[in-house]
Amino acid sequence: MTLTKQSFHRALPPPSEVAMTDLDNTRGKEKAVQQSVTRTGMVVPKKRRTGRLVMHSMAMFGREFCYAVEAAFVTPVLLSVGLPKSLYSLVWLISPILGFMLQPVVGSASDHCTCSWGRRRPYILGLGIIMLVGMALYLNGDKMIAAFIDGRDKQQMWAIVITMLGVVLFDFAADFIDGPIKAYLFDVCSHQDKEKGLHYHALFTGLGGALGYLTGAVDWGQTVLGYSLASEFQTQRRMTLKSLLKTLFSMPSHYRYLCVSHLFGWMAFLSNMLFFTDFMGQVVYRGSPYAPHNSTLYLTYRRGVEVGCWGLCINAISSSVYSYLQKILQQYIGLKGLYFIGYLLFGLGTGLIGLFPNVYSTLALCSLFGVMSSTLYTVPFQLIAEYHREEEVQNLQEDKQDTDHRRGKGIDCAALTCMVQLAQIILGVGLGLLVSVAGSVVTVISASMVALIGCCFVAFCVRYVG
Repeated sequence: MTLTKQSFHRALPPPSEVAMTDLDNTRGKEKAVQQSVTRTGMVVPKKRRTGRLVMHSMAMFGREFCYAVEAAFVTPVLLSVGLPKSLYSLVWLISPILGFMLQPVVGSASDHCTCSWGRRRPYILGLGIIMLVGMALYLNGDKMIAAFIDGRDKQQMWAIVITMLGVVLFDFAADFIDGPIKAYLFDVCSHQDKEKGLHYHALFTGLGGALGYLTGAVDWGQTVLGYSLASEFQTQRRMTLKSLLKTLFSMPSHYRYLCVSHLFGWMAFLSNMLFFTDFMGQVVYRGSPYAPHNSTLYLTYRRGVEVGCWGLCINAISSSVYSYLQKILQQYIGLKGLYFIGYLLFGLGTGLIGLFPNVYSTLALCSLFGVMSSTLYTVPFQLIAEYHREEEVQNLQEDKQDTDHRRGKGIDCAALTCMVQLAQIILGVGLGLLVSVAGSVVTVISASMVALIGCCFVAFCVRYVG
């Protein structure tokens, strides 16, 4: 039988039937993709409402509020209870060393947690409680000891011990809680909601920090609370170190480079933030924390600490504002541009503060700290999300079904957060000695140099998807 042109056209179904057939085929392909996604263990989460993302970000709000209180007061508190300069490094080393070794343990354990309440929630709640306990100890340690122990020398010794214990507990929990919070966001959100959620994280991180620093900027001694309380300070496992290093070195190279850039960023940021109020009190206002508490030098130092808290409040507000601007800027300069600008502006700002320690110029330049803060809390984790998305697409294309040996989001977030502890360890070893020798001005100069080195690393070594 010969197939003529007319018989061929008569054999074709009507156009509407062709369209329906194509639609059925498309639905069939989508269903096949969904089945493949389910088979490989990569179920796409549903879209989350804005209210849910805001509620999730409130965890970062509370964490950053407590962090801000610590950053504003921990150095003045430690100095006021009589901590010797030789113990400075010890305070900053204990918690990050524990965190550096145990952070991946929490990340890995949360990846494999089978609690009916969820994989991440038990860790977030437990670490939040430890944060509050540590905060209560380092802010009220001297008063607690005075209520139970007699004798000036014994009181001072135990006040130092309790205050140090509070700082260690708080730092330990505050650093650890970031990984489970980020991993929880990645677990329950689609790719678009992950980026949106990270921006909300940065927004509420800035707001929480602003409120925390504001508590230190207010002279509570002139308020009703100030008259009723003593001072403003009272008003505020499967893995080892060897397996941690194995985890880091077993990661793809672009993950490791991202961790290194994150390390540079946190080294720069922490070297400035941990000593900023002390820098304002000693360098800008020329006061002394070691002077008698009723002397002009000590009162001048306290005034500098309060003004430093206003500067950190400006930093937190600018962080929130910049987190909103990031979404607009990203469309034009991409993640690479955002990453580079954050490090560059912070490096220039801290350098100018160190060279010209003037009250008003310092407060104005504090707005650049917020650019760095927002960058550190969003861009690296956005890149982690991009890397995971790329791997998931590749696994789908290759139809990989082996999910037992696939690296979890928790361990990757933990490895990235580990860089915060490593930065604290490095700073605790070197910066404490430098501060005791050269004074607080060395902190802002060091922050500037490390941030500018980080600019080069971000520009040439970090891999960007798309």
